[in-house]
Amino acid sequence: MSSTYWLEAPIRFRTKVNKSIRKSVGLNQEPPPRCEDPEIAYFPVNGIARIVHGDLSSMLVGGIASLFFQMLHPHAMAGVAQHSRYQNDPFGRLLQTANFIGTTTYGSRSASYASIERVLAVHEAVRGVADDGQAYYANDPDLLAWVHAAEMSMFLRGYLRFGRLHLTHEQCDAYVLEMSQLARDLGVQDPPTTLEELDCVLQDFRPQLRLSNDGVIGRDFVANGFSKGPVQRGAYRLLVWSAFDLLDPWARELLGVPTRSEPMRRLVRATTHLLCSTLRVFVPPTKPVNDTSSEH
Repeated sequence: MSSTYWLEAPIRFRTKVNKSIRKSVGLNQEPPPRCEDPEIAYFPVNGIARIVHGDLSSMLVGGIASLFFQMLHPHAMAGVAQHSRYQNDPFGRLLQTANFIGTTTYGSRSASYASIERVLAVHEAVRGVADDGQAYYANDPDLLAWVHAAEMSMFLRGYLRFGRLHLTHEQCDAYVLEMSQLARDLGVQDPPTTLEELDCVLQDFRPQLRLSNDGVIGRDFVANGFSKGPVQRGAYRLLVWSAFDLLDPWARELLGVPTRSEPMRRLVRATTHLLCSTLRVFVPPTKPVNDTSSEH
């Protein structure tokens, strides 16, 4: 064989592992094309959203945490339970969510608006009655506000704890501000634009939150996972433990999961940091056009 073959072997290996990792978390399609033109991009091409959402490692933890957090709203969970096939096709749901996040984060305004319209159209049929006898509607601005706040808070917490770069408080505020545009386009009224406002929104929702029967089923399904093979199952279990640790104590109590001892929490965090660093070797984070953030 030629010397070129052996020189390119590490690249082929990284590419193969990259595809394997992405496939294992449901990302079996090529990511949406990136728009680098600031004149037509939906999100700022040098913004914080591209930093946070571009780090698959921390997004896995934050994404799992956001699922647990969202299911504490009985109306949000009723919509998922009654109108989705998440237990039969979990990867399909993950792929849809990933494509939506990818398109709005990295796509043009036209592509992002088209993706938003598709989501709103699907939500039109997501109506019903929750276990408390109250009607729910997926496009209800209040319910959209909860889903937006829950996702955004966990994505950001996941990055702050396990992300590659250090984000300042001002950059965290900038992330919330960037995401507020997406919230408004989805129909959220007066979304938070700072970290402090986001915390206030989450606190305002607390009286509405509880773990419904559908939530118990959803919690156990997500916690147990659907990965194949001992290595994948072990890695997923670690991500779930770290996801629980991102939640506030009151949210873990509502969710019905124990708070682990401090030594165990430190061990889980350290091991998750190692896992995230390893994943980044094969699935490097995407970067905005002007990446001026400093590394941890």
